[in-house]
Amino acid sequence: MRVETRLMLGDCREKLKEIPDNFIDLIFTSPPYADSRSNTYGGIKPDEYVEWFLPISKELLRVLKPTGTFILNIKEKVVNGERHTYVIELILEMRKQGWLWTEEFIWHKKNSYPGKWPNRFRDAWERLLQFNKQRHFHMYQEEVMIPMGSWADKRLKNLSHTDLVRDNSRVGSGFGKRVANWIGRNKVYPTNVLHLATETKNRNHSAVFPEDLPEWFIKLFTREGDWVLDPFMGSGTTNRVAQRMGRNSIGIEILPEYFALSQQSIQPVLEVPEQLMLLEEKEPYDAHPPE
Repeated sequence: MRVETRLMLGDCREKLKEIPDNFIDLIFTSPPYADSRSNTYGGIKPDEYVEWFLPISKELLRVLKPTGTFILNIKEKVVNGERHTYVIELILEMRKQGWLWTEEFIWHKKNSYPGKWPNRFRDAWERLLQFNKQRHFHMYQEEVMIPMGSWADKRLKNLSHTDLVRDNSRVGSGFGKRVANWIGRNKVYPTNVLHLATETKNRNHSAVFPEDLPEWFIKLFTREGDWVLDPFMGSGTTNRVAQRMGRNSIGIEILPEYFALSQQSIQPVLEVPEQLMLLEEKEPYDAHPPE
């Protein structure tokens, strides 16, 4: 199977306009955080962040398939001793644009650096917000199942009556479970907390996330041959992983030095203008294909 990796140099607010409607299966990206990467991306003020991002999310809504998913890696900045609300404000404004805020995943950084602050502990997690265009979207949960774990050996050995039927909560929470459902299984579905180490390799970029992070979401929301988009490509981690996993991808990067890094680590790639010509040749997505 031929895998296409297309890299675009330029501002994603303009380059996204060159991608057809309803074309992308998964958007996975980590935009510059507010006031971060000021030496490279200039930094966006927290109070201006929502206004800056909304034109981008509008284009992302257009290029994403109705069955596709958008994963946004982002975290609030501390301003004057408290967390700024720009992430919350962005979620609310994106919902007005037509996005569904479907889920929130947490990336627990297992090897986060120690630190000392007068009024908080070290930051060891980041948000991964899931947005969709509709309630029904492609999701392949079996692809990210994990081993059952040793707890099952003892817990499933001597089952009570309530374990064999649906056990209504004894504390009145309204939640119940049927423990017998797990007999004979060796894998279970994961939680929405991902325990992954941060990137330790020097890729000459100010904010590189580990390859395991996009890989997990690419497994969950795409099949081989699907299209993955990273509008803030950086050193090309998302596109490099997508290529390795047999997914087509598009990466957009505004800084020439990072664009060059991606070109070096992702081979072969299709570059402008050939990539744009090929995009135009693609048939538009049909949300209701014939049976």
